[in-house]
Amino acid sequence: MKNLFFVTLMSLVFILAQGKEIPKEKLDDTMLFGDVRSGDEHIPFATILVKGTTVGTAADVTGHYKLVGIPEGEQEVVVSAVGYQAKAYEFSFKIGEPITLTAELEPDQIGLEQVVITADRSEKSRHDASTIVSTISPKLLETTQSVTLSEGLSFTPGLRMENNCQNCGFTQVRMNGLEGPYSQILINSRPVFSGLAGVYGLELIPANMIDRVEVVRGGGSALFGSNAIAGTINLITKEPVQDIYSINSSVSVIGADESSDFNLSMNGSVVSEDYRSGMSFYGFKRERDPYDANGDDFSEMSAIENGTFGASFFKRMGLRSKINLDYFFIEESRRGGSDFDLPNHEAAISEAVDHQINSANLTFDQFMRDHDKLSFFAAMQQVERGSYYGAGQDLSAYGLTKDLAYSVGSQYHRDIDQMLFSPSELMLGLEMTSDELKDQKLGYLDVETMEHVGTTTITDQSVQTFGFFAQNEWVAEQWRLSLGFRVEHYAIADEADSNGNISGNVFSPRASVLFNLSEQVQLRSSFARGYRAPQIFDEDLHIETSGARKVIHKNDPNLEQENSHSATFSVDISQNWGRWQAQLLAEGFYTALENPFTNQYGTPDANGQVVYTRTNAEDGAKVDGVNLELNASPGPRWMFQSGFTFQKSRYETPQEFNERRFFRTPNSYGYLALSYSPTAAFKASVTGNYTGKMLVPYFGNTLVNPEGGQLNEVDPFFDLGLKLSQTLELSGGLSLQLYAGVKNLFDAYQDDFDYGVDRDPGYIYGPLSPRTFYFGVKLGNIF
Repeated sequence: MKNLFFVTLMSLVFILAQGKEIPKEKLDDTMLFGDVRSGDEHIPFATILVKGTTVGTAADVTGHYKLVGIPEGEQEVVVSAVGYQAKAYEFSFKIGEPITLTAELEPDQIGLEQVVITADRSEKSRHDASTIVSTISPKLLETTQSVTLSEGLSFTPGLRMENNCQNCGFTQVRMNGLEGPYSQILINSRPVFSGLAGVYGLELIPANMIDRVEVVRGGGSALFGSNAIAGTINLITKEPVQDIYSINSSVSVIGADESSDFNLSMNGSVVSEDYRSGMSFYGFKRERDPYDANGDDFSEMSAIENGTFGASFFKRMGLRSKINLDYFFIEESRRGGSDFDLPNHEAAISEAVDHQINSANLTFDQFMRDHDKLSFFAAMQQVERGSYYGAGQDLSAYGLTKDLAYSVGSQYHRDIDQMLFSPSELMLGLEMTSDELKDQKLGYLDVETMEHVGTTTITDQSVQTFGFFAQNEWVAEQWRLSLGFRVEHYAIADEADSNGNISGNVFSPRASVLFNLSEQVQLRSSFARGYRAPQIFDEDLHIETSGARKVIHKNDPNLEQENSHSATFSVDISQNWGRWQAQLLAEGFYTALENPFTNQYGTPDANGQVVYTRTNAEDGAKVDGVNLELNASPGPRWMFQSGFTFQKSRYETPQEFNERRFFRTPNSYGYLALSYSPTAAFKASVTGNYTGKMLVPYFGNTLVNPEGGQLNEVDPFFDLGLKLSQTLELSGGLSLQLYAGVKNLFDAYQDDFDYGVDRDPGYIYGPLSPRTFYFGVKLGNIF
């Protein structure tokens, strides 16, 4: 499998080496120039592309552009810009006959016509996708003052971020009532967000590296592989568009003890004059103090130091071929517990991790005929994590975990004039993935040899999959019917576990239909089958530690593959009234789980160590509910976004505590975001998150029977935020923005944290942070 990865990579290099440059003397033979407007206003940095080719350019800050090197003949030119509906124009280009185009774009404040790729692994308008795709834009991340991705995911229907550890701040996203490992997280559409990175990864990723986040709820294994039972979250990083730059710095004051959180980020991109190559880059620096909510000298929020750098590069190899390379590096250290001025092994409690993450994605696209496209890709993510999970000055609590995940494959998309009863869009692909994980508990350090003595290997796991996927979408005037499947073989080997060699074959079908009841009303329905292989997952390598107990996660030797059957039905209503735009979505969902994974809580031994064993629950489980979404904008000055979820998650038979309901899963939760700009330079926003009652297990030091624990139903909470910003134009397109605000205005923070050295660090719920004031400044030529 490793050989296949390198063979594919070298094949890509060979293909690129054969790419023919566009002769310089031909670049000026055909020309399109003009400007891009919306009403009386010019649109800066709009994108102008010749469909089916790699030829394109971008408007400058004044909205004007010039495009050269266009192939002769009939061509379709697509003009697009963020916040506007894309528009296509058809021209017949001839050598020596330049064409002038003044493009008029209509506003699209709520993103009804936004181009998405996660619906079926190819670009298309959200309005035309047979599967509902929700997006999180940089504008929304800015409105909510989301420093990292984890802070912004809760502003999407069906998604909820939660903190699972009082010590280290381990977070996870729940989608449609299912915990984190049920969602497939992609980076630029590639499944290389490894199990190890998933433990803290969503909080490691800075918001300024994200171009947008696309969310597809419901089973997606037919297209994206295992673990896409609840849905798919696709993180799309920033690409070069035009010569732009910005630098942003903010300081936050957290809670009553006034801990600080300092953030510095920068973004920029440079594009060649002929738009044949370009590079974007971003950087991020964060330093956050630990926060102690109840004054017991043990932190509720961990200390964090994060440094991130990334870049994206593209090169046009010809009129119809293009290469993209994306890379980022994250180095982060975090620590929670007590005695932060002492080494980890001298503290009463310390949970500390040091991450180094390298991630790269290489894609080669070749356009053929009019709109057909063949793609080859190779992506990888390498993670190294040093850790300490210990209490009582434990010298044996140091660990080292290494993980290498990669994916290689190819994909072919073809538009067919007539297939059976209508035109169609065919997509075929091959994909191989591998994830090699090694987790070791380090022994003591021999100062003479500088080697760890007595090192124990906990996990040495290799997970490899090879899949073929296919989908055909029939397209008619009123409807779209999509049928697809994925055939996949997985093999799991664990050299540290004699029972760890498992393999299986999985067939995952998928079907969806879109019916346009009218121009304003769309009906969608889908069915999908998914699975999760019985492997080591992200949370297995997270250890909750206190002075009284240490929690270790393990898989049952007889753990079997988990399967799912999911269905959704939605009504999507959108309406324009002059400058008004509004959208209402009601989406019902149902997921049935076969052999669902559940935890059995063991009894602490003499040393306080307790094992949580993952087993298969008898008789299955099911999740059902409805997601509601309302977005409205009466014009460019106002924007209202909201979503709410009602749902139930339960096992068919009682599990731990004789309870059928899923733990840490509320039956209702939602969000809102309202922004108003009375002038182009001033903006005010109000944001909030609501979470209803839920069941949270407690194994703390106030229990009469600490071995048995208890199950608490915790109260709902509402987290409200405010933000104000003012932009000052300095000169020559350079602007300065000042902003300030508050998160969790009414301090709706958990008030019953466990305390002391024997606390239960897993008993944490509610908002991610207490009341937090912040202010900042941003300098650049685009906002």
